[in-house]
Amino acid sequence: MNAESDERGKVAPTVTTAPATGDVTEEVTVEPPLGSRAPEFIKARRTLHISWQVGVFVVGLAVVAAGAAMLVLPGPGWVVIFGGMAIWATEFVWAQLVLRWTKRKVTEAAHRALDPKVRRRNLILTTVGLVIMAALIGVYLWKYGFAMPWSI
Repeated sequence: MNAESDERGKVAPTVTTAPATGDVTEEVTVEPPLGSRAPEFIKARRTLHISWQVGVFVVGLAVVAAGAAMLVLPGPGWVVIFGGMAIWATEFVWAQLVLRWTKRKVTEAAHRALDPKVRRRNLILTTVGLVIMAALIGVYLWKYGFAMPWSI
């Protein structure tokens, strides 16, 4: 009942950049094996294991559906969707692979954001945006004046 995958037992390299020097180093992290994380007594009985998988799928589906609803309603939609994916990842290899890919991409984006050139560019863009916003607010106030929307 264990699902096999090409990524089972692989070691994932992690590339890091030293903030002070900018040197790129490569660290090797060992990821846990793919497959079901159900207790052994459940995996030992096929019917019980399939029932367990159905239950995990239904609970994960409910959480992902709630997260999808929160994308248009108030609430932390993406956080809840990834929580549902984490529930699925306790049992299904495909969800484990999706979460590993997502974690890898988020880590890469975080490392890129810490790159001094990228940080400098982001600071310049933010400053330019704030100056433009201040100019627009100044023009609006010059033309229409400052009026409170309520009476005091």
